[in-house]
Amino acid sequence: MSSEQRRLDVLRAIVQDYVQTSEPVGSKALLERHALGVSAATVRNDMATLEEEGLITAPHTSAGRIPTDAGYRVFVDQLAQLRPLSGAERTAIAQFLQGAVDLDDVVDRTVRLLASLTHQVAVMQYPSLTRSLVRHIEVLPIGPAKVMVVLILNTGRVEQRVVDAGGDLRDEAGEQTLSRLRTGLNSKAAQLPLTEASARLASLPDELEPGDRGVARAIVRALEDALVEEREERVVLAGTANLARFRTDFPLSIGPVLEALEEHVVLLRLFGTLASDPAGNAVAVRIGHENAHEGLAATSVVATGYGSGADLVAGLGVLGPTRMDYPTTMASVRAVARYVSQMLA
Repeated sequence: MSSEQRRLDVLRAIVQDYVQTSEPVGSKALLERHALGVSAATVRNDMATLEEEGLITAPHTSAGRIPTDAGYRVFVDQLAQLRPLSGAERTAIAQFLQGAVDLDDVVDRTVRLLASLTHQVAVMQYPSLTRSLVRHIEVLPIGPAKVMVVLILNTGRVEQRVVDAGGDLRDEAGEQTLSRLRTGLNSKAAQLPLTEASARLASLPDELEPGDRGVARAIVRALEDALVEEREERVVLAGTANLARFRTDFPLSIGPVLEALEEHVVLLRLFGTLASDPAGNAVAVRIGHENAHEGLAATSVVATGYGSGADLVAGLGVLGPTRMDYPTTMASVRAVARYVSQMLA
């Protein structure tokens, strides 16, 4: 074994012990807990080298050492593979998420599940409308002169609008009109990105029979509003109270972290910078001062994207102190993202 690999083993042992105990780790404890196969003097020399390299540090006057942000980074980058979840864990995830009745329920269940699995703060971004496709458009009569237009996206998101039909469409002739409208709307927009669908729908009324054009224009205007209206991106959190369990891990207080969590734009930027690879297999980790926002300098963020196939529509992940069980957290985030992606497929 090379001296470099041996030092990596020592660093890995220090990280594992510190995450588990929250106490600075000394050479004696390392030898007692880990089969490093070297002498105490060698371990002390390796720890001295790791400290010189800025990967571990001594807090105050303690004889032990703790990992630095750089040390955690080396540890995470050296993870060859993530610990697979047990069969029971996978079954529990699937059963919990499969009970969801709509997209809002999926998001709510996902963040609660992630917070429970990791004991961290779970964060999930709603599917971005700009990256969504039209799955189906439905038109339903709901009154003497009203119809409901339902826009269903491939992400599971549903938008509804009520429009003035200009007449009663609940009789047989009205149903025929609605049938023609459904066919025309879906032939123009189905499986297209929202902006492209909006552009194509604009020409639909003039292609229909004169008697259908009035209600068609009203429906297209309603869809235009649903398709191109500017919306603030949304994120949902769960498990914020978990931060209190790690109060001693934050140098000053958890106040700056809570303030950052309240600023959803900060979290949206995080998802933007933690973009996964196109295949959706990567779990990205941002450690300590790698986070641009000052309030998150004592935290780590583990995140990945989710979506149907290679089409990632948003991100999800967890946030907690840098003293985090990275292998387990990364495995949990990846597993949950895969289940959510399968549900949206």
